[in-house]
Amino acid sequence: MKNANHFIGVFDSGFGGLTILSGIAKELPEYDYLYLGDTARAPYGVRSQEAVYRFTRQAVSFLFSSGADLILLACNTASSESLRRLQQEYLPQNYPDKKILGVLIPAAEEVVEVIHGRRVGVLATEGTVRSGAFERELKKLDPEIAVIQEACPLLVSLVEAGEQHSEAVQSILEDYLRPMMSEKIDTLVLGCTHYSILEDKIRKIIGDEVKIVSEVRAVPPRLRDYLNRHEEFAKDLSRGGQRIFMTTGESEKFDRVGGEFFGQPIKSEAIHLME
Repeated sequence: MKNANHFIGVFDSGFGGLTILSGIAKELPEYDYLYLGDTARAPYGVRSQEAVYRFTRQAVSFLFSSGADLILLACNTASSESLRRLQQEYLPQNYPDKKILGVLIPAAEEVVEVIHGRRVGVLATEGTVRSGAFERELKKLDPEIAVIQEACPLLVSLVEAGEQHSEAVQSILEDYLRPMMSEKIDTLVLGCTHYSILEDKIRKIIGDEVKIVSEVRAVPPRLRDYLNRHEEFAKDLSRGGQRIFMTTGESEKFDRVGGEFFGQPIKSEAIHLME
């Protein structure tokens, strides 16, 4: 797809990034957005680091060729396993005038702002936990923070299947959260964009004393700050209020499930990613 517009691209392995897009589109409604969900190959959390990098590189290449000037990796697994390499190797060689951002650093910054203790739980995919990226970013900001991580391999698949309201999800959440509660965490990071749609269920399990950090709330104001600090780059982004949705999977399912994540009906185009 070729387009004369200069979009903000948002990429996720599936539906979860739609919650991020919803937030930033409300914070910055004037910009044009291009969303891509790689639902045909989700979830990324169980993939090897090299596979995640290859898939993410294909996605950002497609988004750049489709008119994106700035891409947000709304997928935590892609952010933790691919972002640095894309910024250091791929961009300079292929798109030196474009930008790729992630969601981990905004979440880590939010933790440091709201934390009232130093025991932070991180719910994330296996890939994100394996990378150690959240612990690394949190300790950069506060070396005294204790990070308790829990890989949640079952949640993304259930959410992608539209089963977020099922009893199975409730039971699985309780199993994942129990070890963290025994560790007396005072702050919980939802380290996967898919988990934000489960926040109400999570809150009922952990109670009101534990602060929840969601990238849905952390990312939008920080993206606004980024664009304000880089006015020379932001001025070229087009402002027509467009929202374009694409998926590598079945568009009918993407529209049905994705609309719940985005908070309003969507209409997507099915595309195919390649090298």
